Amino acid sequence: MNLSQACRLAERVAAAVADCPSVARLATGPVATYLPGRTVPGVAVREDRMRIAVVAAFGSPLAEVAEQIRTAAREIVPGLPIDVAIEDIEGPDATVGS
Repeated sequence: MNLSQACRLAERVAAAVADCPSVARLATGPVATYLPGRTVPGVAVREDRMRIAVVAAFGSPLAEVAEQIRTAAREIVPGLPIDVAIEDIEGPDATVGS
């Protein structure tokens, strides 16, 4: 996979995961696809697997959050193993998606 393909793939997966109802937002931090001049936070694309890191919405069972993420990502990268990291939980007073 070349850099351009990895970039498009990471962006598509990030958008799909951000639309999951139990995801408050993609996590920032070490999980990212690093591109020239920018990153796609929360999604790390590798040849043999993908790692996705998120902040979950409060009140969502974490197993459901992970399954929503895997389902959304599998539509874009079927057959690729997907590791999910829930790095935090958004507080109950926060607006989901903020």
